[in-house]
Amino acid sequence: MIKQPARHGATALWIFVLLLAVTRTSSAQAIVSNGNNPFLDPKGHQPLEIGALVQGGFGLTENRDDFKFLMAGVHAGKVLTANMGPGPLRGNFEYAVEAFPFWQSYTPKFQRPFCTNPPGTPEQCTPLYTVGGTYTGASITPIILRWNLVGTKKFSFWGQAAGGLLWTNHKYPAFGGPPYNSQNDGKYADASVWNFTPQGGVGLHYFLRPRRSIDFSANGIHISSASLGDRNPGVNASVQFTLGYTWWK
Repeated sequence: MIKQPARHGATALWIFVLLLAVTRTSSAQAIVSNGNNPFLDPKGHQPLEIGALVQGGFGLTENRDDFKFLMAGVHAGKVLTANMGPGPLRGNFEYAVEAFPFWQSYTPKFQRPFCTNPPGTPEQCTPLYTVGGTYTGASITPIILRWNLVGTKKFSFWGQAAGGLLWTNHKYPAFGGPPYNSQNDGKYADASVWNFTPQGGVGLHYFLRPRRSIDFSANGIHISSASLGDRNPGVNASVQFTLGYTWWK
């Protein structure tokens, strides 16, 4: 297991504070609202939201349960419909995007060789070298489809489905021997620095006052290169929790 250095948490915290300061300049004039919840606006205003968030979590599957994640970024969304639907399911549809310029995954380290077997020659392997460890990258989720329940003056729940793209500074995640395995360590045994991140989750807005909310969410995220590399080890399932702060227009 890899101990996450304290500096990673401090970096994410400073990035979150900076993002709060930057996005604060984007907050617009107050909207007319019934209480703090913009979804209860008697004039049917369809709000825009801009926020900053920190997200972290861990892998779930047996061979990924020692993977850890930490990231910081921004969220922007626009409600596209008026409130509709019956009773407690009454809500609205929102389209949103997220970007995480700070993204890290902490994974176990191990050693592996790189082996080739050119025609007519014996198999040749490099000395063992270390793979795994900390991966740094950036992630964007350009498609977030969210259903907001109208809720109360203080609370609103949501559910969403989304798809994104992840880039890492090394091919992610690491895999292979020892012991040597021709399926994992051969000349075509490379993953990819590009991965896709289909995901879905649920969340909660807690409205502190008009045009301000603290946001909590839990997302299940799958990480896969879709075979852009020679191998696609991926992360079949991870759960990630988000804390955010949002300005509403």
